[in-house]
Amino acid sequence: MDLKISHKSKLPLHIQVEELLRKLIALKEYQNGAFLPKEVELANRLGVSRNTIRQATNKLEYEGLLTRKKGVGTKVAPQEKLSTGLNNWYSFTKEMQSRGIDVSNLLLKLETVKANEKMATFFNIKPGTPVIKLSKLKGVGDKPIVYFESYFHPRIVIDKKDDLNKPLYTLLEEKFGIVAERSSENISARAAGKIAKRLQVESQAPILFRERFVYDLGDRPIEYNLGYYHSERFTYSIDIKK
Repeated sequence: MDLKISHKSKLPLHIQVEELLRKLIALKEYQNGAFLPKEVELANRLGVSRNTIRQATNKLEYEGLLTRKKGVGTKVAPQEKLSTGLNNWYSFTKEMQSRGIDVSNLLLKLETVKANEKMATFFNIKPGTPVIKLSKLKGVGDKPIVYFESYFHPRIVIDKKDDLNKPLYTLLEEKFGIVAERSSENISARAAGKIAKRLQVESQAPILFRERFVYDLGDRPIEYNLGYYHSERFTYSIDIKK
């Protein structure tokens, strides 16, 4: 794998290093226990400081993706359960790939719907305005893990000619030049209800519900996203530092 980042990119260097490391630890050799390149080696090859490398590796260690032993090296942490962190909102698929987990789309549906009151308020449009809705059911093998519903600002027109299997924020950046910068989230537990059939659970079974509001680099709203997680197959972890 070619280890390089762009020093001309708008993305901060530590974010680029983090994304590079996520791709690196998804490689078979590292999944099988090989040590990652040393801090000083990565810093020299990428042309960044060791603090930048450490900032990226610290984050991955906090997420449980890496284990480090002083004087020995850094390895991919063994994964026994599917989980995600609060900071990993940008791409579920990429995160799972970084853990060596092959997640596929069990369902893909693109349609036009009318914005409800909440969407209208977030997007600053009139209720009833047509918006694009993208539904994805993701799973491992034939077992569903999470069902997503994404609603986009009217200026974002995704169509069936687009590669809907591509990670969403990669698609937005490549087609529209839109970089998802931050998200605001609400997380709660609820009964599966109408989502039960998609997640293959009983209607009264508890699931994890996540509501997400995504903004671009100019702090403009781009996506309203709903996530319904199978609670027996998934953990949503939060790392809090003082």
